[in-house]
Amino acid sequence: MLNLNSVMIGTKQPKEMVAFYEKMLGKPADMVDSENGFWGWQLGGSFLGILNHSEMGGKTKDPGRIMFNFETGQVKEEFERIKSIGGTSVHEPYEMGQGWIATLADPDGNYFQLMNPMS
Repeated sequence: MLNLNSVMIGTKQPKEMVAFYEKMLGKPADMVDSENGFWGWQLGGSFLGILNHSEMGGKTKDPGRIMFNFETGQVKEEFERIKSIGGTSVHEPYEMGQGWIATLADPDGNYFQLMNPMS
């Protein structure tokens, strides 16, 4: 059996991406290796990393190909907060099943979703 351990986002603009995710997550990176261009956050049982990657320039070409989800009991409120710190609205909050879901994009255009915890 496999266990998803981490998600890493490669970028040519690590300072902007790190600043965005620090604001979004409400804390500085848990791991910083600026010499090698890496920053990361432990989020529950998974790890989110930002990597300075010389071949990842501009906005992502297929932003919805891979999306990662952040669980929250306050989808609507978090959606508005993240928009106010620079997140781009892709899909306003909407009901799905018995919960809420919303889609935003980070400074590189990568899509991520906010969703109620699945129980």
